[in-house]
Amino acid sequence: MFAAIELVILFAMSDVSPLVQITDANRVRTIQLQRPQAKNAMNEAMWDAVAEALIDAAENSQVSVVVFTGSGDSFSAGQDVIEMAMGASGTLERGKHSFSGLADQLVEFPKPLICAVNGIGLGFGVTILGFADLVFMSTTARLKCPFTTLGVAPELGSSFLFPQLLGRQNASWMLMSSEWFSAEQCKDMGLVFAICEPDHLLQTAIEHAEVLASKPLNSLMESKRVIAEPFRAEIRAARSREDNAFKVLMGSPENIEAMTAFAEKRPPDFSKLGK
Repeated sequence: MFAAIELVILFAMSDVSPLVQITDANRVRTIQLQRPQAKNAMNEAMWDAVAEALIDAAENSQVSVVVFTGSGDSFSAGQDVIEMAMGASGTLERGKHSFSGLADQLVEFPKPLICAVNGIGLGFGVTILGFADLVFMSTTARLKCPFTTLGVAPELGSSFLFPQLLGRQNASWMLMSSEWFSAEQCKDMGLVFAICEPDHLLQTAIEHAEVLASKPLNSLMESKRVIAEPFRAEIRAARSREDNAFKVLMGSPENIEAMTAFAEKRPPDFSKLGK
């Protein structure tokens, strides 16, 4: 077995702590988020780093499959809420790709994508699973879509993809309740392919990736294309509707209360709003 080649993307808060680490081995690229102190919440540097890793993987003939995972006790806590507030106020300096650019890459990514959910996932840490060809989840991991608690709406095409994967009622509850979901619930609903013990999660995901990577690349890509292509126009349309909903909701009294409550470390109180 050839030794892994590690390509570290140095979008970092310090010179020694990369936010995203990329490892290539046996035709499998592993993209691991490395911001555990912030629960792997995604900031502009990370959107850009993951997008660049996918762009390169799509064009790299030595990469057949991508595995996406987190570090520490978190898969991803979604968008950095501080940057979300800065974006709403117009003070955020956008990256080269940003959230929308990474979303574009996920929609068009031509090779198998496997997610290994190692810990908590919120927002993006859940909705990215709609683009995965296989999802493996730790028995100790939990997922939540906190959109209504934040006074916003679903994202990343999840308003289309989740009803397709989970059925309308399960998708509606997951996207609108802001409740936590266990690994067993996610498996039962069809969001997850297999549940693994924490120590075996990443290795199991990589072993499945290597099975796929051993197949002819052109066959893998054509198989992915015929499976994914019928949904791509619908995903684009869903993203447009979601973007419009975000424009309506960002900066609304409910959204401001949600952001204020987060900053003050208290539950939001929407009871007196909209009356």
